[in-house]
Amino acid sequence: MPPKAVVLLSGGLDSFTAAAIARSEGFGIYGLTVDYGQRHAVEILAARRVAQALGAMAHRVIPIDLASFGGSALVGDGSVPKDRTLDDQSIPVTYVPARNTVFLALALAWAETIAACDIFLGVNALDYSGYPDCRPEFIEAFERLANLATKAGVEGARFKIHVPLVTLSKAEIIRLGTGLSLDYALTHSCYDPGSDGTPCGRCDSCRLRAKGFDEAGVADPLLKRF
Repeated sequence: MPPKAVVLLSGGLDSFTAAAIARSEGFGIYGLTVDYGQRHAVEILAARRVAQALGAMAHRVIPIDLASFGGSALVGDGSVPKDRTLDDQSIPVTYVPARNTVFLALALAWAETIAACDIFLGVNALDYSGYPDCRPEFIEAFERLANLATKAGVEGARFKIHVPLVTLSKAEIIRLGTGLSLDYALTHSCYDPGSDGTPCGRCDSCRLRAKGFDEAGVADPLLKRF
C-alpha cells in the first residue's frame, strides 16, 4: 500500500495540480472537499471529476455551513467584485473568514483517523488574491499546531503540510500541470458562474486563470466546454 495523503480538493486547477504532485510522489490520494455554503457550488461537481481523474483512494465531501456566519461574497454576503486590478493586494470581499484554517482542521482530523501524516493544499503566495490564509507563515504555523494538538503528534508522528505550489505563479502551475498531463477542462475556477457553470470571465479567479494560461502560452481547455 502506498503512503496516504489527505488532499484538499476544491475543483480548481491549483488543488488538482497539488494532488497530481502528491500522486507523482507515490502517495495514495484521499481527497477532501468542503461544501461550505459557497455560491459557486458547481465547484463540488468539479472536485468529484478531479478526484475520479486522479484515481483517488477515497473522496469525501463534508458539509460545513460557513454561510450561516456570512462575512464573504463567496457565501452570498454581498456581490462578487468584477474587473479588479490584479496587482491589488488588499484583502477582497471574497475572503471567507478562517476558511483554510477550518479546511486544514478537517483534513487533519481525517489524516489522524486514517494514520496519514501528509496533507496537501494547493495554495500559492504569488497569485493568491490577497488572502492571508494562503501565505507560507500560516502554513508553517498550522503544521506546528498539528503536531502539538493531536494524539498522533504527541505519540511521535510528524504531520507535514505540503504546499508544493506556494512559490509558483499561476503560469508556472499550469506548465507543471500540463507536464503531468492534467486535463484542466475538468476544473472550475469562477467565483460567480452562470447557472450552467459558465465562467463569468471577470472575477478575480477568472482573470488570474486567464492571465496564467496566457503567460504559460497554453489554451484553457475549460473554455471549449462553453
